[in-house]
Amino acid sequence: MPNHASRRTLLAAAAAVAATAAGAAASASGPARTTTTTADDALNPDGPAGRRPDRALLRRAVDRMSLAEKIGQLFVSRAYGHSATDPDPADAEQNRAAFGVRTAAELVSRYHLGGIVYFAWAHNTRTPQQIAALSAGIQQSALTTGARIPLLLSTDQEHGAVARIGRPATLFPGAMALGASGSAADARRAARIAGAELAAMGIRQDYAPVADVNVNPANPVIGVRSFGSDPHAVAELVAAQVRGYQGAGVAATAKHFPGHGDTETDSHVGLPVMRHTRAAWEELDEPPFRAAVEAGVDAIMTAHIVFPALDPSGDPATLSRPIVTGILRERLGFQGVVVTDALDMAGVRQKYGDDRVPVLALLAGCDQLLNPPDLPLAHRSVLEAVASGELTEARVEESVLRILELKSRRGLFDEAYPSAATVDAVVGVREHLDAADRIAAATTTLLANPGKVVPLDAKAAPRLLVTGTDPASPSASTGPPTVVLARELAALGCRATAVAPARAVAAAPGHAAVLVCTYNVPDGDGPQRTLVTELLATGVPVVLVALRNPYDPARLPACAAELATYSWGDAEMRAAARVLTGAARPAGRLPVPVPGRYPLGHGLPLGT
Repeated sequence: MPNHASRRTLLAAAAAVAATAAGAAASASGPARTTTTTADDALNPDGPAGRRPDRALLRRAVDRMSLAEKIGQLFVSRAYGHSATDPDPADAEQNRAAFGVRTAAELVSRYHLGGIVYFAWAHNTRTPQQIAALSAGIQQSALTTGARIPLLLSTDQEHGAVARIGRPATLFPGAMALGASGSAADARRAARIAGAELAAMGIRQDYAPVADVNVNPANPVIGVRSFGSDPHAVAELVAAQVRGYQGAGVAATAKHFPGHGDTETDSHVGLPVMRHTRAAWEELDEPPFRAAVEAGVDAIMTAHIVFPALDPSGDPATLSRPIVTGILRERLGFQGVVVTDALDMAGVRQKYGDDRVPVLALLAGCDQLLNPPDLPLAHRSVLEAVASGELTEARVEESVLRILELKSRRGLFDEAYPSAATVDAVVGVREHLDAADRIAAATTTLLANPGKVVPLDAKAAPRLLVTGTDPASPSASTGPPTVVLARELAALGCRATAVAPARAVAAAPGHAAVLVCTYNVPDGDGPQRTLVTELLATGVPVVLVALRNPYDPARLPACAAELATYSWGDAEMRAAARVLTGAARPAGRLPVPVPGRYPLGHGLPLGT
């Protein structure tokens, strides 16, 4: 890992107070260390307090930057490859095609970037040690060139359905599962541990928690990424996770403002329209974001949605001054960093070209410009907007100062470099994995049990068939969910076998029960409905396990028992197996209503 410098040295270098201090930033030696990433500290519910930024010193740092450097601080870009300086040839070619450079280090140097966002598809996230080395290499590039400002490295590690970093890192149940447990303490603890692991790998901004209130079962993009449909319950869990992440030294990012929970279009592929009235927004969508602000959230991410009741212009919220400045800044009093959702998403590109979007986002009041599809064009467009007077340099500096304050508050001027030893001591350690299992145990929801099939008598070694949809394995899993569930049931004493849906109906006779896993069942007929119908016709008791959306049972015939797990990682499958066999009680309660079937808060104890 590269050497690092002290807070005083790095800040002095950033401000260019003295040439000797700048040199020290590039060459200071000493063992790499952090103040936020020991295993014991990860389990401390309070965690370290954020640093108090030295605003005057940061202001001097801004004053010493060139305009190009200031503009670069606004951008958070992807970069291809597992290494900052030696990517695989295919990733180097991707960097050349997108940015005109070969490596992430060259990208940072050329565009004076303020941040890099990590993606699995960009080959940034192979192993924790590799991620830490990538982070260190990127920071070295930033701290030895140009203004010498550390980068804010970020990722989407929501847990549950969205996680960029998988095993051996610890993966927790996602938001709706935590909503089913209803425990703010568990939500905070999960974020506290997850944040400690991210910080150990050099990632200091997480695009979580999701603050959207999911009141629309047809929502194609939020769903289980939300804590639920009750705005006050969501607000409590959002605030808990903000405190957890930031207690670990990682900037939390509440998203997607002003609320994406009642849309029927995915903003990745289209431009959603939010039809709530202003009064409905204040009642349903505002409370979690207000709670995040009151909890001291470092950043809030905008949504690429049109919200006519808040801004009738037809502009997406990301580009709306009435929404970003008028509501978020002025009504809610948020003074932190506003980051756009990714600028390569269709929702923000439909009305304006890629040259105009970054300029309009800044005019609206955003600070960080996340992953523009054409970084060279976006950087040039902002430069030209300042040259033409459309944007003032003072407006750019306002955002740069907010970004530097966030970096200072989260300790990047103290410790920019991660440590290999810290990764081993923190990431995926036994205490964290056990905590994930304990938290998952409180999330499984027993929705129905009219046939009294559950609990299964594991002591009698019942023959069980496990089948159904196997979605792509989440990064936390050791295999497809049907296979993992069968394995966990076998570990508890059952004779459980996983089979493909095509073989399940013929194989069902002679089994004590068939467990059928479903995943986002659509309305109307389809293969999942056909499978459940045909399994019911065999006369063998059918137990439905809704792996993701708890809305599945309303779209299928009633079964002998029905469970919701809200995610399909190993921890959730272990929890489900324990509930199914009576080794654990089903403690979860629905955090959303299932229209036509179950009310908000529904959940059964065993034996009913």
